[in-house]
Amino acid sequence: APALALARRLAKLSGMFKIGSQLFTAEGHRAVERIAALGTRIFLDLKFHDIPNTVAGAVREAARLGVFMLTVHASGGGAMMRAAAEAVQSGARDAERPIILAVTLLTSLDRAALQRELHVPLSIEGHALHLAQLARAAGLDGSVASPREAGAIRNGLGPEWVIVTPGVRPAGSVQYDQVRAATPAAAVRAGANYLVVGRPITQAPDPAEAALSILEAMHEG
Repeated sequence: APALALARRLAKLSGMFKIGSQLFTAEGHRAVERIAALGTRIFLDLKFHDIPNTVAGAVREAARLGVFMLTVHASGGGAMMRAAAEAVQSGARDAERPIILAVTLLTSLDRAALQRELHVPLSIEGHALHLAQLARAAGLDGSVASPREAGAIRNGLGPEWVIVTPGVRPAGSVQYDQVRAATPAAAVRAGANYLVVGRPITQAPDPAEAALSILEAMHEG
């Protein structure tokens, strides 16, 4: 109910709402249906990451919900992403399939975590670009990457590749657990097609005013 109430307040300002794992776990497909009924698109961000057959089944069911975009983890590998790309078409309604995106690196990770904990020798930018290239080869439409890697991905994969950037924080705002953040204007200049903004809006005293301010900053970018 709180999510739906907030969506009603922001429906005229936002062209799309992201439904993540917390809300979907609590409400299931009802969350998608009730928020979509407001006339906005849905970005289903569940970051599927499993064996190819399991991910294919999950993607097929997500496509049947009529969402506009959905996500899988690029680190699941090429076979998993190819299975997702094939499944999204078979599950789509009215022959209009969702955009399917590969999550490259979570914006809560920094270079130390990438190298010391995950044992990835590449830089964050280099690894994100590699995963995006792997996703394109598998037949996906775009990738989710922080604003700091968006420029390299745009240059490497060209204008048709869809880039969605989380970790967007207005100037002077708290970053929370997003260690690779940037302002809305910087994210747009880096080449992002879509910006994901959560707590700077949802936790603002006036969410609608905060959303409008971010839209203005995006236009400046």
